[in-house]
Amino acid sequence: MRAMYYEQFGTAPEIRTLPDPTPTNAGVVISVKATGLCRSDWHGWMGHDPDIKLPHVPGHELAGTISAVGRDVRRFKLGDRVTVPFVSGCGHCMECRSGNQQVCEEQFQPGFTHWGSFAEYVAIDYADQNLVHLPEDISYETAASLGCRFATSFRAVVDQGRLQGGEWLAVHGCGGVGLSAIMIGAALGANVVAIDIAEDKLALAKALGATVAIDSRSVADVSEAVREVTGGGVHVSVDALGHPQTCCNSILNLRRRGRHVQVGLMLADHATPAIPMARVIAHELEIYGSHGMQSWRYDAMLRMIRSGKLSPDRLIGRRITLTDAAPALATMDSFRENGITIIDRMI
Repeated sequence: MRAMYYEQFGTAPEIRTLPDPTPTNAGVVISVKATGLCRSDWHGWMGHDPDIKLPHVPGHELAGTISAVGRDVRRFKLGDRVTVPFVSGCGHCMECRSGNQQVCEEQFQPGFTHWGSFAEYVAIDYADQNLVHLPEDISYETAASLGCRFATSFRAVVDQGRLQGGEWLAVHGCGGVGLSAIMIGAALGANVVAIDIAEDKLALAKALGATVAIDSRSVADVSEAVREVTGGGVHVSVDALGHPQTCCNSILNLRRRGRHVQVGLMLADHATPAIPMARVIAHELEIYGSHGMQSWRYDAMLRMIRSGKLSPDRLIGRRITLTDAAPALATMDSFRENGITIIDRMI
């Protein structure tokens, strides 16, 4: 198979011909039809993720058809259209048994713990517990865009943030995660404040349902600007970027008893940000992480997509080839992309 491959962190990835994967007894092999290029892949390539063992094939947002099936798989067959959460559960640990596969004690992550989807084929273990049947009316490209950023945002806003119609939601960072959160918040009937430094991203945020757009470069204090425009602060705030400043701003722009959800990765030098804990205590704020979404929760998200309330295809920015993805991966830290980049051709 053709695949993106690197042997050292931070060195230019190559497109190579590698052996096709084979399924475990409980797993499948998926013929990849589309896969998303995500900043998490850049973090992995830079060596920020201790789960990655070299040499490596990245890629964790994917959709395709099943091309091989392990002998113990019962719920899926050859040719099925499928997608999969980027965090897969083992099915037998305490967290999986409680329905929280996204924090499985023995989790499987294509593109991190194992070789990923920047390839013609990818092996996925624990298939019965983790694969999601893909409806015929949802494209592979749309499904791939769900795998990390959109699904994580759905859980962050709906399950962790418990956002209600009429409440205020702030989203710090209007990349793929942030734009997803904005669309989801607007679909729930919330009033959404979008914060970013790029005019084109803020314009897209408004088009996707943001009530207010704030250019963080044009205000002296982001959290104060949000509190002013919302009449005292937001009920839910999401750091979709993953930076000490956006994390702090997200907490400080909450109203009393508000909920902060951290989605953007805080790795390397940003792994231990300063938190305004005095405010957290005095205002009884809630702080949550959000790490993917369980496969069984996809039904709720897919119903909203099929009803037209959510349109994740609008978040797709560029469609590129696997060959184009190699240099694109190296520039993911520049935040130049508007929307989600999808690899839809393995050439």
